[in-house]
Amino acid sequence: MEIDLKEIAIYIVLIIAVLIVAQHLNVVVSGSMEPVMYRGDIVVLEKANLLGFNEFNVDDVDVGDIVVYVTPHHDGPIIHRVIEKGQVNGTTVFKIKGDNNDVADPFLVTEGQITSRVLTFNGQPIIIPKIGYISIWLRGL
Repeated sequence: MEIDLKEIAIYIVLIIAVLIVAQHLNVVVSGSMEPVMYRGDIVVLEKANLLGFNEFNVDDVDVGDIVVYVTPHHDGPIIHRVIEKGQVNGTTVFKIKGDNNDVADPFLVTEGQITSRVLTFNGQPIIIPKIGYISIWLRGL
């Protein structure tokens, strides 16, 4: 049995491509962003830091952008819209809110907490509807 190095190289490239693509997708797990995105939708992201590469500069995040951020006050990432941007003691902070929520998120978010921004096309977020339900079901959410 001969080892085909070309075939092995193709498999390695495919695995790397799938892993990179997977890093750019996030499943919506709540209704907080309705009607823009619904539970079970998948959103396409650009990453603030992917293996040391910045696909966007967090300094460029502005009011109206939909971002993904992490906080110690919540399990898992949160996908909400920036509604205000400002400075507190020389640090850039963001007030963020789910479109379907009555009030803003309870804590200001710093640039360091933002991990991704939802990609848009013609001003609309890029969404793959409903496919994320499989992930939600598998994770028991």
